[in-house]
Amino acid sequence: MPDFNWSVLENFPLLLYILAAKSVLLCLLFAGVKIYQSNKIEAQLKLEREARRKKEAEKEETEKKED
Repeated sequence: MPDFNWSVLENFPLLLYILAAKSVLLCLLFAGVKIYQSNKIEAQLKLEREARRKKEAEKEETEKKED
């Protein structure tokens, strides 16, 4: 039966902490990217809504002037 090097397991808790920290960091980065993307899309939709409202207002003004 081969002899195991049990001294390697002394660093096991540290490796688990590193893995946990890496996982938390990746989750936070993913959440940050999703928030950035949603804010960007929301700003784009807001601009489109404002442009549509302006266009409708101008259309109503031209219809009133024609009457």
